[in-house]
Amino acid sequence: MEYKDSLLGVLQTLFKWKKPILFTTLIGAVGSILIVLLLPVYYQSTTIFYAASPDLAMPERMFGTTNEAMEYYGEDEDIDRMMTIATSNELAEYLIRTFNLYEHYDIDTTKLKAPYYVRLKFDKLYKVQKTKYDAIQLSVEDQDKEMAAAIANAARIKIDEFAQRLIKSSQMELLNAYDSNIKEKERQLHELNDSLRTIRSKYGVYNTETQSELLATLLAESDAKLSNSQARLDVFQHSPGVLRDTITNLKATVQGGQKEVAALEERLDKFNQGMATVEVLVQVHAEASKQLGEDKERYKQIKTAQESPFPAIHLVETAAIPIIKSRPKRSVLVMAITVLSFLFSAIGVLILDTYKDVNWKSIVHAR
Repeated sequence: MEYKDSLLGVLQTLFKWKKPILFTTLIGAVGSILIVLLLPVYYQSTTIFYAASPDLAMPERMFGTTNEAMEYYGEDEDIDRMMTIATSNELAEYLIRTFNLYEHYDIDTTKLKAPYYVRLKFDKLYKVQKTKYDAIQLSVEDQDKEMAAAIANAARIKIDEFAQRLIKSSQMELLNAYDSNIKEKERQLHELNDSLRTIRSKYGVYNTETQSELLATLLAESDAKLSNSQARLDVFQHSPGVLRDTITNLKATVQGGQKEVAALEERLDKFNQGMATVEVLVQVHAEASKQLGEDKERYKQIKTAQESPFPAIHLVETAAIPIIKSRPKRSVLVMAITVLSFLFSAIGVLILDTYKDVNWKSIVHAR
């Protein structure tokens, strides 16, 4: 009885061709076993770490000049920076060069495309990804389990160094900017000192507060003395019996007093002309000196931070020497190939049985 148009017909066909199907499946199973036994064994070693916050390298944090809370773990942009470093050409070239991966991967260095092939092989065995907990997981596969662990740990250490170098490079640029700024301010302060010295020498202004009070006091005293001498002279000139020498001495005293008052007035006038300029220059000088001192202190802090080591990553797990292979999964491969062999052979016999009565020659040669 024929069941071509039902599932029973399919089963009937499969039972009819059961020996070829079982034979093909057996060949697939045995062949897969032989193939997987020839596949190289790889071991995977993994290291896990978190990106550290750049706050750890900030001078303000190191010297406690800010009240903001310290951030120890990096944010998304810090994680992205670490991922970029971890997948950079510089790191890959460093690992290839350090572990002599051309020889380890058996790649002929004389070939023009050798760098391409070694990088292609390396990229297949080197994986970096962010975990669901925002940690960075770096894994390396290799046929040598010790080599896998060594490459993974070396990569993590170099990522830390590269990340520190980026921050230290930024700090060095900032140091150079501060150094140029300090030199320029020192030059300006030197010019300001020269100007202040010239103005003080020209107008005789050295201490605006004490000199102003002193000159005013001296002028008042000299003016009082002159008035007293002038009054005595007027009285003696109109008084009979006063000796001529006394009047002559008083005249000399009056003339000396007049010259002294004139000199003090001239000095006070000159002082007043330069006092405002000197006060402005003194104030500018004080502000410039203060700012220069702050810049020098800031420069020292940045330099100390730049020269001090700091962690760019927080290590969670070092890459240990793996015990169990990562691939190939021989049992899975054998089962998969065996199942596929059965499916393809079954589909093949169904197709052959369905179209066994078709005249393929007439179809091929039809015009």
